Amino acid sequence: MVLLGTLVNGVAIIIGSLFGLVLRNISERMKATVMQGIGLAVLILGVGMGLKSEQFLIVISSIAIGSAIGEWWNLEEKLNSLGLWIEKRVGAKEKGNIARGFVTATLVYVVGAMAIVGALDSGLRHDHTVLFTKAMLDGISAIIFTSALGIGVMLSAVPVILYQGFIALFATQIQAFVPEVLMDAIILEITAVGGIMIVAIGLNILEVVKIRVANMLPSLLIAILLVTIVSLF
Repeated sequence: MVLLGTLVNGVAIIIGSLFGLVLRNISERMKATVMQGIGLAVLILGVGMGLKSEQFLIVISSIAIGSAIGEWWNLEEKLNSLGLWIEKRVGAKEKGNIARGFVTATLVYVVGAMAIVGALDSGLRHDHTVLFTKAMLDGISAIIFTSALGIGVMLSAVPVILYQGFIALFATQIQAFVPEVLMDAIILEITAVGGIMIVAIGLNILEVVKIRVANMLPSLLIAILLVTIVSLF
């Protein structure tokens, strides 16, 4: 089943979030320390991903162009608005809680090498190992995220399933159109671009600086486009 890994990942986030709701009486001091630990781990993960690029000019160009497009489209605000709309629908008491949890968790779970590579493995080789591993990590982090940021984290399971499911289904057809060498190059540079965004997410979690990471998401598509163009010359 092509979508098995993706569905397991989504269920893990939901289960982790349910545990997080039960454990919301954790002291603020403990939550802060754990969140800082996760922030540092996310930061190191992003650095490792970013250093995998073999054509860093593509990474820089992708981030610059993609960020400009994201600012033009104002993706961060649209994601926040979606979270706030959901918040009103469910009658949340703390304004901004669901929006912050939804946006933060969605970006952490969606932007990354494991989401892309795992979904491609599911589609191309029906190998769900990467997504099963990601599901375990996401489930554990969902407990902490939910205890600190609220039920919005659980809602991130929806974009995770849609995003990874789309890639997995698309990958079942991709071999007929994209050469393996080009696909490997695309994955490598997407990983690096995603790594930079993961670093930004880590900095946001640590509250070092406020970076509008969602506005950088078009960089992933720009990276695919640039790698493809470079491969033609």
